[in-house]
Amino acid sequence: MTETELLRRKLFAEFDPRKNTLSDLAHRLLDDQKKGWARLYQGYASLGSVMDREIACDGFIVKLQWNPQRHVSTSAKVDEKSIRERKCFLCLENLPEEQKGILYNDEFLVLCNPAPIFRTHYTISHVKHIPQSIEPAINSMLDLAKDLSPALSVFYNGPKCGASAPDHLHFQASPRNAIPVELDAVDARRRTMLRKSPSIAVLGMKHYGRSLVVIESTDQIDLTDFLKNIFSLWKKVAGTSEEPMMNLICTYREMVWRVILFLRSKHRPEIYFQEGDSRVLISPAAVDMGGLVITPVERDFHRVDREMIETILSEVSFPGEQVDEIIKHL
Repeated sequence: MTETELLRRKLFAEFDPRKNTLSDLAHRLLDDQKKGWARLYQGYASLGSVMDREIACDGFIVKLQWNPQRHVSTSAKVDEKSIRERKCFLCLENLPEEQKGILYNDEFLVLCNPAPIFRTHYTISHVKHIPQSIEPAINSMLDLAKDLSPALSVFYNGPKCGASAPDHLHFQASPRNAIPVELDAVDARRRTMLRKSPSIAVLGMKHYGRSLVVIESTDQIDLTDFLKNIFSLWKKVAGTSEEPMMNLICTYREMVWRVILFLRSKHRPEIYFQEGDSRVLISPAAVDMGGLVITPVERDFHRVDREMIETILSEVSFPGEQVDEIIKHL
């Protein structure tokens, strides 16, 4: 079967902005898939038994979610050998028979995530098997954020810090403001201006316990160029030629793109690799860095405390002084 034939078999609809909004079409897809795909229905039904609680940290609050169906993603083996030895679960030929999607701009397929964290949770995968890399896909991310607004936000996990399919380009989408940092990033009491130009504002967050910058713009071309510039500077500061370790959350509200960029130094904290009872299965990605920490193991959900959360977020973040160095040279 050709790639075109495979794609046609998987289509629920093609996005046409003259006929539908992308968010409305995505909600229709979700309703349809719950009826025709048992695994997805069960995934959403299990959200009813998910537990959550809040942890007050130094200057910020984190929400903790016990979600056992996220165990596969949290513990995914993402080393090169493991990736080579498994089939890519985002490639068209490997999608479940019942799974359908929305073709977006002839490049991406909007799919329902069968292990949801949120009441609406989508994976948006490229129709071709190409590596997870943000730089050539910045415009796609910004387009998606605009077309999914105002109902949904878009997030991206780098190939070495949260993407469970680092070999296949994809984004995810969640309900607006479901990730705590989205509201914190617009709280005037937290925001601090780092630099400003006619089309770009770069802001920091006070006492937030992890390295991030918030970039706002009304101009897509300028924002794309700016993001490429910050990634280039980051590579130099980090001394790497590869994509710097990052998580991104992108929103579009009231004609403004807001990109929340988490700068990372490592994928998983030391506590993830401990043996026996000392191990805590937390593997931070965009959602966790944004303040919704997922614990697939119930014991971890009950024993995680403020000190542990603060240590994990700090440990996996790029050093603050090096972030300052990047901002200084923008």
